[in-house]
Amino acid sequence: MAVTAGTTPEPAAADGPTVEYTLRDGVAVIELRRPSAGNALDAALRHGLLAAVRRVRADGERVRSVLLAAQGRHFCVGQDLKEHAAALETRPEAAFAIVRGEYNPLVAGLRALPQPVVAAIEGACVGAGLGLALCADLRVAAEGVRFATAFTGIGLAADSGLSGALTQAVGQSRAAALMLLGDRFGAEEAERWGLVHRVVPDGTATDQGFDLARRLATGPTAAYAEVKSLLQVGARRELPALLEAEAEAQERLGRTKDHRAAVQAFLDGQIPSFAGN
Repeated sequence: MAVTAGTTPEPAAADGPTVEYTLRDGVAVIELRRPSAGNALDAALRHGLLAAVRRVRADGERVRSVLLAAQGRHFCVGQDLKEHAAALETRPEAAFAIVRGEYNPLVAGLRALPQPVVAAIEGACVGAGLGLALCADLRVAAEGVRFATAFTGIGLAADSGLSGALTQAVGQSRAAALMLLGDRFGAEEAERWGLVHRVVPDGTATDQGFDLARRLATGPTAAYAEVKSLLQVGARRELPALLEAEAEAQERLGRTKDHRAAVQAFLDGQIPSFAGN
């Protein structure tokens, strides 16, 4: 599938990796493009991802859903350890500055997007790559995917929001085992635990992820934004606060054209269409 069709891609850097951003059928496709290194997150790739997230914001209502995908055999093998080792050798004080300076804004930006985000995952998805995938609302994983937290294997804890996102996805006990032991797990286990939405044949994750994102792009995007917000509220607040947040969201959505038109379509026996307002 030519997910890069549509608007003109961001220009590729002549001397290094890049991230490609395209907009098609209301879907903003953000593609990691460093396949020869397993899409390891070096400075150029991190900066490109953050720029793409900001581009989604800038494109506003033109973007109705987002697909996070990757070129090559692997989704993302995590932080580029060659880059990290060089930083430890030459600038140890800066080796971990990228967590606050780059990873944190990237994760916060992805999670704050009001549009539904789908991740299409092939091959390896480990470390910060797993953290990146968990920023998505829905994950489509190929049968051969291998996940791992990986951090303790190099004597670290976790970053990229993985500690919280993994706990919310699979529960405290299983998250602790995955974080402490660092064992690999496959797509079927991830689906059984609720970590992924759908398992698909190898080589089809991007196509099927795009189809899912396109389906979401035709839906009630104002309602989707409220759903995302409420899920975050529900994860961190007590019931009274959640109930009030739900009531406020329903009041806002009740004033949208999408809601009124959908109610009328239901009464008329028609299939509703949604404009996102």
